[in-house]
Amino acid sequence: MNPHEEPTPFEALQQTGLTLWGQVDTFLAIVLRPWMFYQLGIALGLFALAHLLRAWLGPKLHNWMRAREGWPKWQMRILIVLHRRLRMIIFVILIWHVIGIMHQVTWPSRTYLLEIIAQLSSAWLVIALITRLIGNPALRSLVRYGAWGYVTIWILGLTDEAQALLESAAVSFGDSKLSLWLILQAVVILIALVAVARFLTTAGAASIRRNEGISPSMQVLAVKFLQVALYGAAFFMALKLAGVDLTGLAVLSGAIGVGLGFGLQKVVSNLVSGVIILLDKSIKPGDVISIGETFGWINALGARYVSITTRDGKEYLIPNEDMITGQVVNWSHSNELVRVDIHFGTAYGDDPHLVRKVAIEAALGVKRVLSHKPPVCHITGFGDSSVDYILRFWIIDPSQGLTNIRGNVFLALWDAFKEHGISIPFPQREVRMLGGAQEDERDALEGPAEAPVTERPG
Repeated sequence: MNPHEEPTPFEALQQTGLTLWGQVDTFLAIVLRPWMFYQLGIALGLFALAHLLRAWLGPKLHNWMRAREGWPKWQMRILIVLHRRLRMIIFVILIWHVIGIMHQVTWPSRTYLLEIIAQLSSAWLVIALITRLIGNPALRSLVRYGAWGYVTIWILGLTDEAQALLESAAVSFGDSKLSLWLILQAVVILIALVAVARFLTTAGAASIRRNEGISPSMQVLAVKFLQVALYGAAFFMALKLAGVDLTGLAVLSGAIGVGLGFGLQKVVSNLVSGVIILLDKSIKPGDVISIGETFGWINALGARYVSITTRDGKEYLIPNEDMITGQVVNWSHSNELVRVDIHFGTAYGDDPHLVRKVAIEAALGVKRVLSHKPPVCHITGFGDSSVDYILRFWIIDPSQGLTNIRGNVFLALWDAFKEHGISIPFPQREVRMLGGAQEDERDALEGPAEAPVTERPG
């Protein structure tokens, strides 16, 4: 190969592999010396001792923790994490003490392998304790194993060789080169920035929700905007810090935008409708609404849908576009006052003045009916068998249901009318059979009478 020519990816990978194998061969040559086996035996013995100490000390520490009932939760969580890693903690303490003693009684080179094991154990222990702060189990495992791998390579002094090996596994796209090392850098930086963005988003969302001067809909919009801004900034910063050229990404994003415009019209429409809903404050979490046959209160406003929970426990996910284009009845948009109408009828023999008075008093006796906006009762017409009335009253808690309050008022009317002797009529029909009609009906049933036979003389 010409020394001035750039090696192919396969040749670079082969050269890096040979260099890495040389490093491993040198390391094995040192490790396989007889006094290295003594150090390995000491490490195994210390680990066995740590296991026995953990078996003896673990239950005692557990019982002591159970007796600390008044301690804060964060202190108890720290104790639980330390209890789960008790064996490794004891092993790290023992091995560093043994190394310190051996430095005083023998040559420093006789602790070479023990120092590597102690450094690895200490680093793994610190990483395991720190990564417990990550709430997501999948992300926690990814960060933990990735950090363990990097620390192991760094302690063994193989960082340059490992980097060269990852850079050699690359694919070229014109002037751009995508290698495993570049991908690994981007992933690590992205995870770190996403963790920071998540922390800032959680803190910012809590601060926004505590601000009573911001309406609930604007709080949701502000939280969504904060999440999109921070996570988007984390993504692009990770790519930039990893050395990825964003020029091609801009062209690609334009092409993706055109595809989204044609293929995901409904999704984009729901996203835009969600932003409009949050901006115009037409609905907000906690509002009682009815759309079509669905009646309930808003549980949450999402980027694609509105979650509505009904009285029977069902949760409907209504697309944001339907909330914009359809007719929505918001029972608590500007205020919580809701007027409820019920219809009833009484007999013609009952005094309508008394009926109206009794109906209003009965409605006022129901718990949820407002007294500062008193009920009213009016005659709406004279029916075939009853005088028809309408009773109107106000409530201030539509989220507690409308059917139940109607039922309670009807029950109060029934009791009040029964107490005052007011009757609730029902339609009746009376059929009278007249005399001529009865004979015609009998003739129809019996058939025509036979005519008499008369003989004529011949």
